[in-house]
Amino acid sequence: MNASVILICSACAFLAIGVPVAFALGLATAVTLIFAESYPLLVLLKETFTGIDSFPLMAVPFFILAAELMSGGSLTEVLLRFAGQFVGHKRGGLGYTNVVSLTFFSGISGSALADAAGPGSMLIRMMDKAGYGRAYAAALTASTAIVGPIIPPSIIMIIYALQDESVSVSSLFVAGIVPGILIAVAMCIVNYRVSKARNYRGDGQLPSLREIAATTWKALPAILLPVVILGGMRAGWFTPTEASVVAVFYALLCGKYVYRTLQWKAVPDILARSALLSASVLIIIGLSASFAWVLTIEGIPQMLAEWLISMNLSPWMFLVFVNIFLLLFGIFIEPLPGVMVLAPILAPVAIKLGVDPVHFAMIVIFNLTLGMITPPVGGLLFVTCNVSKVPMTDLVRELVPFLWAHGVVLVLLTFVPAISTWLPRLWGFK
Repeated sequence: MNASVILICSACAFLAIGVPVAFALGLATAVTLIFAESYPLLVLLKETFTGIDSFPLMAVPFFILAAELMSGGSLTEVLLRFAGQFVGHKRGGLGYTNVVSLTFFSGISGSALADAAGPGSMLIRMMDKAGYGRAYAAALTASTAIVGPIIPPSIIMIIYALQDESVSVSSLFVAGIVPGILIAVAMCIVNYRVSKARNYRGDGQLPSLREIAATTWKALPAILLPVVILGGMRAGWFTPTEASVVAVFYALLCGKYVYRTLQWKAVPDILARSALLSASVLIIIGLSASFAWVLTIEGIPQMLAEWLISMNLSPWMFLVFVNIFLLLFGIFIEPLPGVMVLAPILAPVAIKLGVDPVHFAMIVIFNLTLGMITPPVGGLLFVTCNVSKVPMTDLVRELVPFLWAHGVVLVLLTFVPAISTWLPRLWGFK
């Protein structure tokens, strides 16, 4: 039997019985190597290691550690107070606080799951106590948390840049700023409409200017972390990988000496959590790389690329086709392995059709990230249900208006390339 047929059929079978995506891809690769008898089984180990043997990939564990250090340094509470002082008094104020806080936190964590499990769980409890529907609070949190992979620094962007040499990590980081803000604005609009319909009232009064200034001053070191990262890369002081190490030391200094809430005795637990999360990410990357290697050797990407080119699609029709395909693909596959498998296939075709590679990268990343909040596999839905104790059916019901809002943002992102490309060009990133 053809190796590619064995690979794809076995991967689908493992996913169908509930095997985690990373191990489903790894097991499918192992089954293919055993039964196809075309390549030695050692290929699985070699390509898995090769997939994570990359200098730029070192940024991933460091950015994860930086986020954990900032969280351990009471960053979440500082950002909540900072966001709440501007919007907490308005109708639906805690909903706006949710959106603004998670958007700020996205500039530190780079992970949707971290946003939902950390500050997201606190915000859900706060909204529940204030009279908001718990299922609505959970849906708002899950919908906003996907800003995590869009706002820099983003783990998915690092992985994408490794798969597509036509873009750099720096250009993708900058390209994600405007789309991330656009997503946050869309979530605020939905929150406004729902809060008005359900009469979700604001919490308290607008603080005095003196209180606003004091809270902002206290939150300033935390808010400046993304500025330090992007500004340092723009000035040429350090690469994205080196920026991740700078972020770790910056987070350590803020938690220990600025906010003075990070205790040395808590550092071993922070390192352990960071190591566990980093290991899970690297396992996904490594096993996805071995799966992608078999696909490449069997010529699947080349055949798909030739088929797409033979259809003579215009650039816009190609993007419509890609959006539909990625939305369906993302329902069943998590973003990281999705990027590992699909970016090498689709990006060269997009470039041949004249699509800007940074614009196309943002479309792919946003589509696959949306899969985290679309049932039945959406990983972000399960995390949010777990931290909020809300049944999946109730969460999905409340999620509908947010999905429509994300759809509008996706259309704008697809057909208005400047949303992704204007800022990188302005800052001089190629």
